[in-house]
Amino acid sequence: MKITLDPRLITFGFSRSSGPGGQNVNKVNTRVTVFFDLAQCTDLSDAHKSRIRSKLATRCSREGVIRVASQKHRTQLENRQAALARLQELIENALAKPRKRVKTQLPKSVKQKRLDQKKQRGQLKRGRSKPDWE
Repeated sequence: MKITLDPRLITFGFSRSSGPGGQNVNKVNTRVTVFFDLAQCTDLSDAHKSRIRSKLATRCSREGVIRVASQKHRTQLENRQAALARLQELIENALAKPRKRVKTQLPKSVKQKRLDQKKQRGQLKRGRSKPDWE
């Protein structure tokens, strides 16, 4: 399911990225955190919102704000694009309905072979017992 996110419900937070960064490591805020206000979104139905909340429970706050962070890239712009793409992907995956499992049918020959093996095993065990001399 392809959805579009309302830009008015998206806010960005910036912080210093961890890891090596050379001369920029202590000066530039390249880590981007995207906050999406799911509770205020009018494009999604209540059923969709509850499904997203349950699937993304670890990323969703009590107020219904989803948080996604990115610090893969060296620039703020690239991290912003990566975080938005990840948010879009997470929401689409949460709304995707799982395919129903179809039971596989066992062939009759396989069932018959299993029953024959059980009978053979039972005869073997009966053959081990002591004969009854009454």
